[in-house]
Order: sequence, then structure tokens, then C-alpha cells
Amino acid sequence: AKRRIQRYVRKDGKCNVHHGNVRETYRYLTDIFTTLVDLKWRFNLLIFVMVYTVTWLFFGMIWWLIAYMRGDMDHIGDSTWTPCVSNLNGFVSAFLFSIETETTIGYGYRVITDKCPEGIILLLVQSVLGSIVNAFMVGCMFVKISQPKKRAETLVFSTNAVISMRDGKLCLMFRVGDLRNSHIVEASIRAKLIKSKQTKEGEFIPLNQTDINVGYYTGDDRLFLVSPLIISHEINQQSPFWEISKAQLPKEELEIVVILEGMVEAT
Repeated sequence: AKRRIQRYVRKDGKCNVHHGNVRETYRYLTDIFTTLVDLKWRFNLLIFVMVYTVTWLFFGMIWWLIAYMRGDMDHIGDSTWTPCVSNLNGFVSAFLFSIETETTIGYGYRVITDKCPEGIILLLVQSVLGSIVNAFMVGCMFVKISQPKKRAETLVFSTNAVISMRDGKLCLMFRVGDLRNSHIVEASIRAKLIKSKQTKEGEFIPLNQTDINVGYYTGDDRLFLVSPLIISHEINQQSPFWEISKAQLPKEELEIVVILEGMVEAT
């Protein structure tokens, strides 16, 4: 039986590659926005909840410290004393006041007074930082939601590719179609042959990539996917399949990767 070769790109379009022994992991943090967007949904939601909870707790602690250092905790219920925040009598109420401030839902039972300059400064700082956190986290979630990853589920390729004569020329052919009514705008298709190669100097390249011409020079690679289309590659002297015979082809360890690019009409 023929040995089953592990695929380089799986049928669902995901690359079967694991990046191991990455030393400079700090580079992921330099582009933290893309790193967060690329995370799985469960980690993305966890970070989303944690960021807001930590900021609310952090500023709630500061509001409580201001009240404690001013002596507001010692004058709870004293009508002659003007506290920094009215009706703030503990950490829980400071935490709730922090949530009200950052989410701008409006003050009710607890409200800041004009006799507390440090509280006014903290109010400004929390409002600005809260807006930054909202813009960053909501932006991440919006980009995450708007990614059309599932759009590829309705792009269907033929189960098998065939090699046969077409217009008197030997061609490699396969078919692609779109199941949705909303079209792929500016759709284009490319193909790569992934095969091991040994250079004249003796260097072994395990995953050498070679372009497969599917109509680049004639414009046939620009697709209008209203109905299923047959993609054709002419096997001539410039083709990477030129030196592979019919008997040799089943024994070859190679993989053909098809790349369909375009813009989703809905987005």
C-alpha cells in the first residue's frame, strides 16, 4: 500500500504547520492588536472580560484609597462632612462607582463632589483611559466578528483533479464554484506545486514551492464566479509536470495547493 503523506495544507484551508522553538516571543506583543484578533474565541472573550474587570477593580481601589486617606470613612452619616464621593462607604461602593464612571451609565446614589480636586483629576483620567479601553477592545471584537472565515465553507472545489486533452493540449483541470448568491468581488486564483527538491549543489529543499500557471498571462485567473468554472493548467515545457510521466505520477510525493482570493461582497 502507498504510504500516506501528511498534507501541507488541509482540506479546510488551514496550514498544517506548527511554529515551534520561537525564541523572540516578545514580537507578538509588539503587534498586540493582531495577536488578540488571531486568538481563539474563548481566549478573546476571556481577555475581554478580564480587561474590563481589572480596570474597574483598579480604579475602584483608587477611589476607595482617596476616601480612606481623606477620612471619609470616619464620617459616614455625618451631615456636616463633605466627602469626596457621596454615599461611598466601602470598597464595594467604590467598585460600583468605578463601574458607573467608566461605563458612563450616569450617577445616582453615589456622586462626586466639588470639594475633592484629586477626585476630579481621577475622574478625568478614568474617563480618558476608559474610552481608550473601549476603543481597543470593541475594535478587536469588531474585527474578530467581521472576519469572513466561514465564507470559504460555501466555496466548493471538485473532489478530484483530472489530466486530459482539451483543445488538443494536455491539461490539468479542476472545478470551483460558489454556492452563495452574494459574489466574490475581484476573485483571482493561483496554484502552487509543493514538492521536495534537491539543487545541483546537493542542498535538499523539503517544501519547494513552484507556481502553476492557471491563466496568469491570458487573464483566465480572474474569475467571475456566478456559475462553476473549470480551471485549466496547460502541461507544456514550462509546466512543473512536464517531466513527470503517467506511470511516475502516482509515485510522486507532491501536493497542489489552490489559492482563491477576493473580496466578500457583503463586507
